[in-house]
Amino acid sequence: MIPPSVPAWVRKAESDLKVARDELATAEPATDAVCFHCQQCAEKYLKAFLVCHQREIPRTHNIAELLVQCISIDLRFQSLLESDAPSLTLYAVAVRYPSDDPFPTLEEALEALSLATHVRDMVRLCLAEAGCGPNQ
Repeated sequence: MIPPSVPAWVRKAESDLKVARDELATAEPATDAVCFHCQQCAEKYLKAFLVCHQREIPRTHNIAELLVQCISIDLRFQSLLESDAPSLTLYAVAVRYPSDDPFPTLEEALEALSLATHVRDMVRLCLAEAGCGPNQ
């Protein structure tokens, strides 16, 4: 099987970001879904960067783990590792299943969107510089 291309990863990441943004625009957003899709957006963008640089894609949802791999290619990713971006990992699995834990608050969902957008913006810049941008 041929691995997905960078544009395929970007397309899926953008779809996750759209779902999160659209849901936040509703009267009573499902904050668990927003946070999950924000995590997925960041994860897929980081994997797109790894694909661009012909690296193996790990089977992980762990944002910090993916950032460490990205740092081995481009040190600018260190700033994301030192930010709150790795906290998105919390939303990869836990929010998808029933539990006694409360749903993320609206503020947490907005922060997740901000973090996902920050990861997206950095990766898109790095992809463009590497000649792997979605519009190249």
